[in-house]
Amino acid sequence: EVQLVESGGGVVHPGGSLTLSCAVSGLPFTFADMTWVRQAPGKGLEWVGFIKYNGRITDYADDVKGRFTISKDGAKNTLYLQMNSLKTEDTAIYYCGFPPVGASASDYRDHEPPKPLGQGTQVTVSS
Repeated sequence: EVQLVESGGGVVHPGGSLTLSCAVSGLPFTFADMTWVRQAPGKGLEWVGFIKYNGRITDYADDVKGRFTISKDGAKNTLYLQMNSLKTEDTAIYYCGFPPVGASASDYRDHEPPKPLGQGTQVTVSS
């Protein structure tokens, strides 16, 4: 059974930083493309970014590009989301997951984000 456990959320001031983690079990992590999505209060799921299984290709939503970085640690079966220069509009529940079947870094955002498998981690950016 695939399990995804997100952690690392919290409350941070605008301009601050946080690193989210996603512990992955139940599948060969080193061969898995992965994604981060988020859900802001009162809104639907939106893509944050994508990382290819080998970590060599990443892609980000326009509103986080240059501020967020996705990485993988195969030895720890853990996915990360480094978030810098946080804005109030980054406030959301963040979920790790997988891209739609067959999707790549160039077209995963053409699809609706799938229902999250984990419980997510809350990030609140507030002054």
